[in-house]
This record gives sequence, C-alpha cells and structure tokens, in this order.
Amino acid sequence: MKLTREIKTAILVLSSILLFIWGYSYLKGRDLFVDYKVLYVEYPNVTGLTNSSAVTINGMVVGKVSKISIDSTTGKIKVELQIKSDFPIKKSSIAEINSPNPIGGKEIAIIPGTTGADVVDGDFLKSSNKLGLTDELAKQFEPLRDKVTRLLDNANEMLVNVNQVLDAKSKENLRNSLANLNETLENFKNVSKEAHSMLSENRAKISVSMNNVEKASDNFSKLSDSLAKVNIGKTIKTLEKTLANVDKMMGDMQAGKGTMGKLMKDDAMYNNFTKTSKELELLLQDLRLNPTRYVNVSLFGKKNKPYVAPTNDSIKKK
Repeated sequence: MKLTREIKTAILVLSSILLFIWGYSYLKGRDLFVDYKVLYVEYPNVTGLTNSSAVTINGMVVGKVSKISIDSTTGKIKVELQIKSDFPIKKSSIAEINSPNPIGGKEIAIIPGTTGADVVDGDFLKSSNKLGLTDELAKQFEPLRDKVTRLLDNANEMLVNVNQVLDAKSKENLRNSLANLNETLENFKNVSKEAHSMLSENRAKISVSMNNVEKASDNFSKLSDSLAKVNIGKTIKTLEKTLANVDKMMGDMQAGKGTMGKLMKDDAMYNNFTKTSKELELLLQDLRLNPTRYVNVSLFGKKNKPYVAPTNDSIKKK
C-alpha cells in the first residue's frame, strides 16, 4: 500500500504532537511511560522545597514532587508526590522534609511505616520537618545573635556615658595622667639601667655572698643531720623520768615525809629547831663576849670569875 503525501504528513504531525505532549509531561515531572501513584502531604512550612524535588526511601529516589499549592481552608501547604507504584508504602509512613547536604536543596524522605494497609492513589501521608545543617546552625546562632546585639547595645550606651563623663577638663586630666605615666615609665627605665649597672659592678661581691650563703646552708644541713642522729627520744624519756622523780619528791614533801617534809609540816620540830638555833646563837654570843669563862689560862693562879648566863638583852644590843 502506497502512502500518499497527505497521510505521511498527518502521521508526522501526530507523532510530533505526541512527542511534544510526552516531553512537556516529562518536564513537568511526570513520565507518561511510568506508572505512578499520587500521594499528598500537608506541611506548615516548605522553605527550600520546589517542584521536581526528589522523594526518597532510605536514600533511594522513588519519585518526585509534582505540585505545591496552598489549602485556602487550613492555610497549610499541600504537596503532591508522584511515587513509582512498585514501591509499597504503608499508611503509617511519614514524609519528612530534610536537607541531605548543606549545598543542595530540600527533598522529601519517606520513613517507611510497619503498620496499616498500603497507600492507594490519593492518600495523605503524615508530615514532618527536619532541620538541615544550615537551619540547625542558624537556630544555634540565634541566641548568640541576641546576646551580641545586647552586648553591642550595652557597649554603645557605655560609650555614650563615657563621652558624657569625659568633658574638656576630664580629657585634659587624662592627658596629664598619661604624660605622668610616660614620665614614670621613663624614670623606671633609668632606674633599671642603674640597677643593671650596679649589679654588673658588684657581680664579684654578689658571687662571694652567694658562696657564703651556700656554705652556711651546707653547715645548717650538717647540723640538721647531727641533730637527726641524736637519740632525742631517749633524752626525752630520761628527762621525763627525772621530772617524775622530782614530782614524787615534791609530793613527799607536801605529805610531810622526810626531813624537809617534817620541817615543813611538823610544827613541834620546827619550834625545836628554832629554839635550838636561838640557844646556839646565845652560846656563841656569850663565847664572844666572855671568852675567859670557857678558856681560862692564868700564869699567877687567878681565880675564875663566877658564870653569868647571857640574857636576851645582850642579843638585842648586838
């Protein structure tokens, strides 16, 4: 059968129209030769999500976003998903918007559910939003931004207060203070130079002094070693024993034991001792005043004088 020119032209036109329709549909995100299921998800915010954004399950692309619109009744964003029909998805699955990398855009990751029946064309999935790395950093920096803003405001207020305080006289005083500070630093520099010069001149004397200090330290170390070798414990025990004996002796004296104790506690013995001492004193006094009564040497046979006992008066006259 021979085709006429008109039939060939008609076939070419129809083929072109079909190819155009397929290409247009493909560019719109729908392949006419692939069977899709259309699912819907409602989000409060879809920032970064666009048409043709990928839809993945465990990282594998299973579809794309075909349409994004707003629901006039609820105010939520309605997203239409085209999912290849050979991937079973449960109604308990969750469609989560996330950002796989900080450079690329957003995508929808379906977290497979384990309960419920499989979804059918036109069903709605549960929605979820996961912050990307950039959003997470922005959220972390938001409190810091507020703190920096408050800090800058406080710094600005402080500078304003400083400008109000630093009038012409205060500024002049500040300049004078800085000048005095420079002068003080210059004086300190000169003193430092003089001290360095003095140390350089007396370096030998300082060395000798340090040697003397080192020798004194060595002697002190030897003395410490000698003291360490002394049996201090034995010495302390001997001292304690001596003090115990002294304490016992003092206790005996307080109790009236022994000669000293009786002399301290026995009144009769004390009186006898006092009386004896007094009589001895009278005897010595009489011996001094009248020695001839006790030693009588006479070359001519002179008679002895009668003895007269000394009295207390003679002692008082002493």
